[in-house]
This record gives sequence, structure tokens and C-alpha cells, in this order.
Amino acid sequence: MPYSEDILRRARERLMQARLAHEREQEAHLRIAYERYPRLAEIDRTLRLTMTQLMAATLRKGEDPAEAVAKIRDKNLALQQERDWIIDAADFEEGWLDDAPLCEKCGGSGYQGAQMCSCLHELCRQEQRLALANLLGSGKETFENFRLDVYPDTYDNDLGTTPRRLMQSNLRMCAKYAQSFTPASGSLLFTGATGLGKTYMSACIARQVIDRGYGIVYDTATHLFADFEAEKFGAEHEEEHKRTRKYFECDLLIIDDLGTELTTQFTISVLYDLVNTRMMENRATIISTNMEDREFERRYSPQIASRVIGTYRLVQFAGDDIRRQ
Repeated sequence: MPYSEDILRRARERLMQARLAHEREQEAHLRIAYERYPRLAEIDRTLRLTMTQLMAATLRKGEDPAEAVAKIRDKNLALQQERDWIIDAADFEEGWLDDAPLCEKCGGSGYQGAQMCSCLHELCRQEQRLALANLLGSGKETFENFRLDVYPDTYDNDLGTTPRRLMQSNLRMCAKYAQSFTPASGSLLFTGATGLGKTYMSACIARQVIDRGYGIVYDTATHLFADFEAEKFGAEHEEEHKRTRKYFECDLLIIDDLGTELTTQFTISVLYDLVNTRMMENRATIISTNMEDREFERRYSPQIASRVIGTYRLVQFAGDDIRRQ
């Protein structure tokens, strides 16, 4: 479940800060305990020393360390028992002197071997949600909040149904798509005039997919192509390469408002590479656009139109501009 470098970096930073805060809290608790019960500090110092003695006894040449080890073990057990008595008799809250790591699974490193731990995984999900909210300026885009009453309920001959019924069908399909999403779920093409809810529906899918633990990238076409241009003119910088790698590697890529960017041969080349690579690697993509099929083909080439219009599932949006309502 690939996350972008930026999301992963922020999640790792938060985990490191949480781990340091946890360690500082444990140290503060221990200082308070030592101040109240000096004998506790003496016991801990002695236990640390006996560990050194144990190592020396086992490595001593020409002597059988078994007797020395047994004595040290007995002494340690007695000290640990006394330590437990002091803690039990004290008025500390439960767990006050626990030395457990921030995460029992990974110790707070964020990884179990080569696998990402659930603690870091959750921080990545939170960072994705935050990035999406910052981009959209809201946090309320959910299928439950999607309003069908803003779409006309009058029959449209061109649609063969009413805009409301069409959007009701779209809502059901998109909700099912998000709830059962995998990177191989297939790609969607949202088409229709401006102000019909394409961005909102994309955000609903994005939130659901994020909550299910997948890595997504949601961006406007203008910003996406700007990232590729920055890479082109600053290719010597590793960070510039990382900026665009996320568009190829994420589980779900959502490109909003395709067609609003300044279209050049460079942007056409980028779009072809992006669409073709993700299709070949069986990674899902959602594109929203105001363009109709002919304009799409004229603007981006028959090759790109064939891949997008020919293989993506078409989701048509209809009705009146919601923003004006």
C-alpha cells in the first residue's frame, strides 16, 4: 500500500515525536518515583550493577560460573520482589512505572522487519486525510452527505432518465467501488459540466479508500503537471523525482479537473505516460473532466483518448450547477 514520500515523511516524524514524548514521560515518572522512594533508586542501580557482575561471572576463565550466577540470580529476585512491594504500596496510578515501548509490536520504530507496523500505517492514514482536507478546504465529503435533492427530478430525453435518478445510480456505484476497492478495481472517468459534484464524489471515494488503508494521491491536473515540470527543470534534485514518483506508485490516483491546465506537448506526454503506466501495472485511476469525448480526443490525442475513454468506466454527471443553487 504505497504512500507518497511526503505522507510517509510526516507520519515518521509524528511517530518519532510520539516516541520521544513517551520516553520523556517515562523518565519523568521515574524521577518522581525516586524522589518519593529513594530505596527504589538504590534497587534499580543495584540491579544494573548485578547485570554487569553476571556477565563477568559467566566470562571468568578457569572457574565454574554456575555458583556465582545462582547467587546473583537469587539476589536479583529478592531485589525485584522488594521493588514490586514498594510500587504496590505506593499511590502511583496503574502503569505509572511501566517501561513498555510506545508500540508493543515494533517498539516504536514503525516497522516489523521489512513490514510497516500498524502504528505507522495509522499515522499515514491520518496524514492522507489531513492532506485531502487541506486540498479541498473541507472534511465533510462523505457518501452519506451527498445530496440528491439538488439534482432535477424531471425527465431528460438525452439522458433517458432524470438527472436525480442518474446521480442516484452513480452514488450507489461509487459507494460500492470505494467500499470494495483494491488497486485492481479498475478506473473511472467522471464527465459533465462544471458544478455537478464530480470533485465532491471523488473526495467521497478518496476518504473511504483512505480509511480502508490504501495509499492515494488526490490532486488537480494543474498542480500535477506543475510537479512534472518542476522535475523536468530540476532533474538533478532527488526531491523533485520523489515529487512525481507518487503519481505512478499510489494505489489510487485521482486527477481532478483535467482540461483546466495549459495543455502543451509536454503535458500530453506526461498524461500518456501516467495513464499508460498505471494501466499496464493494473493500478486504479479516477479522472474528472468537463470535456466531452471529441474534445478530449482533440486535445490529448487519439492514443490517450483510446486508453481513457475506451478502458475507464464512464460516470456521467448531469443536472444544474450546484454552486449556483
